[in-house]
Amino acid sequence: MEWFFLLLRTSKNATYLDPNPPFESSNPSDGTILKPLKWGKMSQLFTPLNLNHATTMKNRFMLAPLTNCQSNDDGTMSDEEFKWLTMRAKGGFGLTMTCASHIQEIGRGFPGQMGIFSDKHLPGMTRLAKEIKSHGSLSIVQLHHAGMRAPEALIGKRPVCPSDNKETNARGLTVEEVHELRNDFIQSAIRAEKAGFDGVELHGAHGYILCQFLSSDINHRTDQYGGNLENRGRILKEIIEGIRASCSANFILGVRLSPERFGLQLSEIKEFAQNIMIEGNIDFLDMSLWDVFKKPNEKESQGKTLLEHFTELDRGNVKLGAAGKITNPSEAEKIISQGLDWIMLGRAAILHHNFPNLHLTDPNFIPVQLPVSKDHLRNEGLSDNFIEYMKRWEGFICD
Repeated sequence: MEWFFLLLRTSKNATYLDPNPPFESSNPSDGTILKPLKWGKMSQLFTPLNLNHATTMKNRFMLAPLTNCQSNDDGTMSDEEFKWLTMRAKGGFGLTMTCASHIQEIGRGFPGQMGIFSDKHLPGMTRLAKEIKSHGSLSIVQLHHAGMRAPEALIGKRPVCPSDNKETNARGLTVEEVHELRNDFIQSAIRAEKAGFDGVELHGAHGYILCQFLSSDINHRTDQYGGNLENRGRILKEIIEGIRASCSANFILGVRLSPERFGLQLSEIKEFAQNIMIEGNIDFLDMSLWDVFKKPNEKESQGKTLLEHFTELDRGNVKLGAAGKITNPSEAEKIISQGLDWIMLGRAAILHHNFPNLHLTDPNFIPVQLPVSKDHLRNEGLSDNFIEYMKRWEGFICD
């Protein structure tokens, strides 16, 4: 059995575990108390991960970008949103990602959504980035536009889409508006860097606007942004290239993709994922699988799990991760051993803000069982608005 020592650091701001402690005695000026802890064989989940040549994640846990309806109506940062996110940074997540943050007012997808479309959002986001980073967690903003999924009653006008969509009453974007959309994604990344964030993730999943462009069922354009897969993926690649040209070389850039639903074909998403990884302009790829253990919906692809379809791809220097029903330490260990570079927690992070630290101190810890009380969720940093939203998840909250 291999043994190593960890360090429990307790300061006025946080308690966290340091996998690389100094072994000499020290007396930090900030009042930190150092205490060595003996533990078992090192888990890959608690080894550092280089996201690019200059930035390292302290462990392999990312916080999922969870819809929570906690920001102010104008998209500015609320104290509730701040508390929710910074508690996860304190709780040991190597990377803390915001909820989907809309890059245009017309791209708002839900009430209480965080915004990044205006400089008025900078004060709150600057405060957030600083606090997340103070706990040794990387800070990432997820950039989002709901497209045809933006409720007309919420945004006060017809939503937009790559092409006209009768079901949602969305109108198709002109070429000029596509370019404006692209530029607003890029400008929002610039704004995130100005606020002090370590990077951004582009939300190309879950049927939102970048996903709508990728979908041959939704995107019926006949210009350079529609037709074959290369054209349908053009806007996403142009955004990637624009961010790389406009932000610093060390700025982290990730992309989230869905491989199924929303009119997507697994074979096409695999091809697109392979392409953007080999091109090497992104630092990480986030596959939102809904269930990391499931097999594909398409019968012809069911010889292996959905996850295996992506871990087998040549990823170059891009770090690959996934989200979907990773609920306990055993599942976390199992999924990281199947070829991923990192994992993303959603539900588990709602139930335990300090899931990574709990896992580190006790690999056999058993998460709280569902359904949970509202008081439990409040203690975990959820506001009443977030708790109300969570009622949509069947069997999650006690009546």
